[in-house]
Amino acid sequence: MQKFKAEFDNSADLCIKYINVENISCAVITLAGMVNKDTVAISVVNPIIDASVKGETPLEKFNYIKDYIISAVDQTQVCTYEDAFNMIMSGFALFAVDGCDSMVSLGVQGFPIRAVSEPSSELMQRGSREGLVESVNINMTLIRKRLKSPKLKFEVINLGKTSQTAVCLCYMTNKVSKDILEKIKENLSKVNLDMVIEAGYLVPYLEDGGDFSLFSSVGMTERPDTICGKISEGRVAILIDGTPNALIVPYLFVEYFQHLDDYSMHTYFATFTRWLKYLAFFMSTLLPGLYVGISTFNPEILPGPILNKIALAVSTTPFSLMTETIFIHLIYEIMREAGLRIPRPLGHAVSIVGALVIGETAVSSGLIGGPTLMVVALTAISSYVIPNLYEPISILKFIFIIVGGLLGIWGIMIIFTAVLVNISSKKSYGIPFTSPIAPFKFFAMRDILTRCGWSFLSKKNIKVQDLPGSEVK
Repeated sequence: MQKFKAEFDNSADLCIKYINVENISCAVITLAGMVNKDTVAISVVNPIIDASVKGETPLEKFNYIKDYIISAVDQTQVCTYEDAFNMIMSGFALFAVDGCDSMVSLGVQGFPIRAVSEPSSELMQRGSREGLVESVNINMTLIRKRLKSPKLKFEVINLGKTSQTAVCLCYMTNKVSKDILEKIKENLSKVNLDMVIEAGYLVPYLEDGGDFSLFSSVGMTERPDTICGKISEGRVAILIDGTPNALIVPYLFVEYFQHLDDYSMHTYFATFTRWLKYLAFFMSTLLPGLYVGISTFNPEILPGPILNKIALAVSTTPFSLMTETIFIHLIYEIMREAGLRIPRPLGHAVSIVGALVIGETAVSSGLIGGPTLMVVALTAISSYVIPNLYEPISILKFIFIIVGGLLGIWGIMIIFTAVLVNISSKKSYGIPFTSPIAPFKFFAMRDILTRCGWSFLSKKNIKVQDLPGSEVK
């Protein structure tokens, strides 16, 4: 008890309940707000006070109390101070007996938890409305109730020297690659952070280092059904306590264009929407740069009426086409960031200011051309079709605008080729990031460019180690 009081420096939330059991001092240690007081009283304190304890030595009394008196189901033997501190700060109660060199932790958690609700970033027209929450134990339950298999395994480790955050590896033991699993564990063992409070803290440690790519080979999702689909293919899901996002490794480039809704719709419409996503990706990335490059260096490519409109708009604005396009995109990014950060009641004010100032006043005053504003609007809308790719898209579009304004179409093609080479050379735990397109595997195309019916998709279960180019055998 002196050790606990010294380490916590008599913190206001440290609660120690002393109990005398047949002239032997016992204690129940908890943190206020982390446990359910009623459960502690009914399952731990009252039974000990009312019971007749057998045994001569303190160790015999300790074993008798934890085996026959305490009714808490979740019990774990604790033998070190490090484990004891971790348990008590995770919402467990500790029971100690004077004269014993170990404690027992009791699962009586009662800290506030957000209820399971629909995820805000991955909405579905059909299917489940359940999303991950901040509690890793509830997230494990959401996955377990969907995958009723003893092969589903949860493995919990603690990361963060100060935070001691619970990180759970979730995988199917009969489908995961052992080499990939060991490599993931090795990478997580290299995490030397003091605090791990978000899933994004672990992404750099799970990436293959030195590739300098804008695209991430670590997936992220809020949906437990998506996690079940991925781990059934041999992936590893990583749940982090305190955040409603799960990481998925390995993750391929083509998976950014796949959504769980695709597998609930008719095959023809699912294929159509998938092509829309590919089109939206290229539009959001290349359209502003092509607009600037063609209008500046190769205007003969444009039809006459469109060229006349662009020339008239450029002649009435004080900036060059490249400067104008960059300027509007910067304003849009500022408005987007403001819409994300300000309180929700003020969100309508940002929309009104954007519509009036940028959409109406800027064009009518001659500061911004109408065609440029239309290109920016199409780019913005297209970028939200694939929300998981918004970060690399937002960087690439500025690069293509600058290159298009300085070098024209040829500069855009050079940068596009460099990006293509970069993602083609990228690997995720030995698996090519562009699989199964490069290296090409014809059978896998049934769920890449098209979405075939389930009668055809279920003919073969492709595991991670079976993907083309994988170094894992």
